[in-house]
Amino acid sequence: MAKHKNTSPDTIITVEPPRFDRPEVEIRASSRRKKTGTAHWSGSRIVVQIPARIRGRERAAFVDDLVVRLLTQRPQNAAGDASLEERARVLASQYNDGVEPSSVRWVKNQQARWASCSPASRAIRVSSRLRQCPEWVIDAVLVHELAHLQEADHSPRFNEIADRYPRQGDSALFLEGYALGLGLAIEEGDVDVAD
Repeated sequence: MAKHKNTSPDTIITVEPPRFDRPEVEIRASSRRKKTGTAHWSGSRIVVQIPARIRGRERAAFVDDLVVRLLTQRPQNAAGDASLEERARVLASQYNDGVEPSSVRWVKNQQARWASCSPASRAIRVSSRLRQCPEWVIDAVLVHELAHLQEADHSPRFNEIADRYPRQGDSALFLEGYALGLGLAIEEGDVDVAD
């Protein structure tokens, strides 16, 4: 459900909640804007600015076009290994009882997985393909891998820990579609038992 608010007499702001295929979108409809629209990232939210005169289906199509262009234009997450590891530590304190990994890094050699965890060494590796995904999807993958630090297999206890992240189901749907779009066959297993 969209929330509306007025910030100035010539701009109406509508906030659309996140969906499985895109993050939260803030739409700023301005009477000053005549023809063009723009979209940019603001944290994990996309902000779209459009002419106020556009309504109904035309508005929805206009916004969707701008959002899709932004999502495919550049990676949202250009952060390096240090930022990814710091994010994992924050998520571990929120969702994984403070159980932290020894290391977290982006890798290019994950051909059939989004990420993997080696419980013995406590190392997490995340496919660089996920750099194109919204932050909430990367967070869900990290929480999933962090849960393996407590439960190596996909047991009911593992699912209870991983599902503490509220968008775990949305992320699974997003990644299923993302894999299909990339033409990938992603395996279910994500635990390296050899370590």
